[in-house]
Amino acid sequence: MRANYFFTSESVAEGHPDKVCDRISDEIVDLVYREAAKTGINPWGVRIACETLATTNRVVIAGEVRLPPSLMKKDKNGNDVINPSKFKAAARRAIKDIGYEQEGFHWKKAKIDVLLHSQSADIAQGVDNAADQQGDEGAGDQGIMFGYACKETPDLMPAPIYYSHKILQLLATARKKGDGDVAKLGPDAKSQVTVRYIDGKPAEVTSIVLSTQHLDDSWDSKKVRAVVEPYIREALGDLPIAKECNWYINPTGKFVIGGPDGDAGLTGRKIIVDTYGGAAPHGGGAFSGKDTTKVDRSAAYAARYLAKNVVAAGLADRCTIQLSYAIGVAQPLSIYVDLHGTGKGVTEDQVEAAIRKNMDLSPTGIRRHLDLNKPIYAKTSAYGHFGRKAGRDGSFSWERTDLVKALKEAVKLRAVA
Repeated sequence: MRANYFFTSESVAEGHPDKVCDRISDEIVDLVYREAAKTGINPWGVRIACETLATTNRVVIAGEVRLPPSLMKKDKNGNDVINPSKFKAAARRAIKDIGYEQEGFHWKKAKIDVLLHSQSADIAQGVDNAADQQGDEGAGDQGIMFGYACKETPDLMPAPIYYSHKILQLLATARKKGDGDVAKLGPDAKSQVTVRYIDGKPAEVTSIVLSTQHLDDSWDSKKVRAVVEPYIREALGDLPIAKECNWYINPTGKFVIGGPDGDAGLTGRKIIVDTYGGAAPHGGGAFSGKDTTKVDRSAAYAARYLAKNVVAAGLADRCTIQLSYAIGVAQPLSIYVDLHGTGKGVTEDQVEAAIRKNMDLSPTGIRRHLDLNKPIYAKTSAYGHFGRKAGRDGSFSWERTDLVKALKEAVKLRAVA
């Protein structure tokens, strides 16, 4: 492990074009779970994979679903088809909450197309038939998923992505409160933080990049810095800013046209922002827009949950976990643990065995353990899926550290054996 180095991560705000799409896709996931609960449909049967595209005053929602009857209607031939009205309403609410009321992208004026269709019978067969044969539902796809945790921040996240998120969260909260000049910032923004590590620990920030949309056409970079700098300093908290720190605030100057009007957005294009900022590996899939039979989402949450509990248990200072799956097969094909040389009297083999003993990593087991069959996903769509506080509504359940005692005991028993 290198002791002294620089590392950089970026984040993007909820108004970034790609994040607008992630938000709409996850609002659709929540809508389907909510309607299923409302109409007495078993949430275990919910299936959705929803993609969104956004551009100038236009939103396209596409993908495949298995829907409760409340989201269907009859066509002129008496066939069941998807009723687009609730999907459009969910998208408009999301755009309004983000803050888009601009000429080129307005929550009320944007044209919204809903092109959802029924789930592929072949995919459904892979999930449902495996449940019949194995007692657990099969994975909704093949793939590899990673989880990571480290002791750099209170939420056991890498420092560069943790602080990049925090800057944008504070600015978004202040913008929405509507106080003073900060209320003149627009929804679209990007941050980037470079951290100097000394002896393997975050020591200081050496560069800060922030580009944020502003609604006042007269503002220049100097004015934007005067508005945002107090929030940046608040977000960084006790992490020192180097005396020679490079500040790049709206380095291109004016940033008035933003969001989907300035650049088209797509679901799933900010997967490194969603996870660990490049400080850990990422699997092949995005999260937003998917129900939790899709292991791209649920197994990535499980891997983070396990890695965080390993570090919280004091078994290591850093932990990476990889899980792999095959479509239609319930149990993971492999579990891999890397403690990066920071294990505290334990080996990777011992941790792997403790994980297998304490959590069923089939899609059914993950959904049950983390209680994932709920409308809790819209809030994951910006500022990272990890390093967040577990909510009373069941959101971010994968951030709990309730497996600490069990992992410690399992490792101890294996060491004795």
